[in-house]
Amino acid sequence: MSGMEVLAILLFISSIPVIAVFIWFRLAKYQFSINKFLFALLAGTVAVFPALILQRILLALPVPTEGKLALFFEYFIRIAFTEEFSRLIILIILFFAIHRLSSRQAEQTSADPQDTEENTTEGAIGLIAGLGFAILESAVISASNPDITLMRTFTAAPLHGACGFRVGSSVLMFREHPVHAFFRFLSAVAIHGIYNFMLTIPGRLPSVAAILIALFALVSSVLAIHNSMKDEEPV
Repeated sequence: MSGMEVLAILLFISSIPVIAVFIWFRLAKYQFSINKFLFALLAGTVAVFPALILQRILLALPVPTEGKLALFFEYFIRIAFTEEFSRLIILIILFFAIHRLSSRQAEQTSADPQDTEENTTEGAIGLIAGLGFAILESAVISASNPDITLMRTFTAAPLHGACGFRVGSSVLMFREHPVHAFFRFLSAVAIHGIYNFMLTIPGRLPSVAAILIALFALVSSVLAIHNSMKDEEPV
């Protein structure tokens, strides 16, 4: 197979979690448009690039290279923080754009802005953006090591989705609960960093623990989204 065919296959496999989430939204009949879904997905993929830039900048800094402090910096700061911070910035831009578009639509239709789709939880958008990030990241990494494609699809994707939910919901609650929002963002960084660190420990048990951390984080995110979407359904 050609390089493009291999890349297409890797992208498709990496997209399985996104397809599953889209089917879930459709079957549950959530008030969530396809356009918003695609924009959130695109925002997630775009977030990969500022993360890469930040990671390169941090590589040039005089940081610890040995010991526990070096491990903390590598997995919690250079990887977890930069990726979640990049996701935060891109989501803020996306939410601002959605807000402006929703306001214009409300003005044109003389509708109440509170009744528009703007109220759809930012956490759901964050989860989708996290999966979009995982698609591009997994495809790039798997291109150099195809053997880990399935593992990343069903481990790294849930992790990024769960962390994306937490970052997205932190933006939502920032105005009224800034301290809570700050710790919600830190929880995404912590989960991400612990997952990365656990994967570096030899043996199966740490790897299983890392996978369980990602899956439990995703389940809690899904339940929160389900409850918020259910509350927004018209009665």
